[in-house]
Amino acid sequence: MSDVKTRQIPAAVVLTQGAEKRIAHLMSEAPDDAIGVKLSTPRRGCSGLAYSVDYVTEETKFDEKIETPGGTFYIDGASVLYLVGSIMDWVEDDFTAGFTFENPNAKGACGCGESFMV
Repeated sequence: MSDVKTRQIPAAVVLTQGAEKRIAHLMSEAPDDAIGVKLSTPRRGCSGLAYSVDYVTEETKFDEKIETPGGTFYIDGASVLYLVGSIMDWVEDDFTAGFTFENPNAKGACGCGESFMV
């Protein structure tokens, strides 16, 4: 008998209820071949990196996979290091709607908030 205890590794990104509801909404309208929604940090904008959320049709080997009540959420394997400890939310008001990120790794952002640097 082994006394080795295993502990579940926390997800790199914490999703709020608002983010989970938005993922569920996106998956309800997803193309037939979509298996989930994926967060990545492509290079763009004046600060270097941006947040991008897109449908995904196949799993990639090093992507992190998070099961939510409304569908599967993936984090691009190459982006995980930039996102560890982040909180992702969905915010809607009279003027705008979109995912927001509290990212402890971001050292700065551009003036318009579209990109960040680490």
